[in-house]
Amino acid sequence: MKVGIGSDHGGFEMKQQLAKLLAADGHEVVDFGNKVYDNNDDYPDFAIPLARAVARGDVERGVLVCGSGVGASVAANKIVGVRAALCHDDFSARQGVEDDNMNIICFGGRTTGIAVAWDCTKNFLGARFSGADRHRRRLAKVTQLDANRSPHADDRKEFQAVGPE
Repeated sequence: MKVGIGSDHGGFEMKQQLAKLLAADGHEVVDFGNKVYDNNDDYPDFAIPLARAVARGDVERGVLVCGSGVGASVAANKIVGVRAALCHDDFSARQGVEDDNMNIICFGGRTTGIAVAWDCTKNFLGARFSGADRHRRRLAKVTQLDANRSPHADDRKEFQAVGPE
């Protein structure tokens, strides 16, 4: 699988380790940086290009790491078509894909150990969206939000629920 990976200084060491593990596992790894440790770098500078690549289909899935994983997740989710989540366990990593079609997994380089991150990454990459009707219905509601986030859309529009109230 072609996997994008990126991190700021808070996740740099974990990113380097995960990239090696991914390559050893047979994945094609595209490194979105940072390529050198820089204590003054900013997570959006790596999360956003990776998220755009996932949304365009240039890479199939993404792995983002920052200090806590929260900032990387928030930044990635600003890109239409991205469903990123911070995971700390293999169930969430797998279920996020199967039920929610998650396409980017995020970790905290300062909060999660490499063994847990690698286990989560393997489960994330091995999972497939189930396509169950209930999951498609829920995903359609989330996708509706993306349609309202185009560069020219008024972000103040109210969310219009789909389905029974």
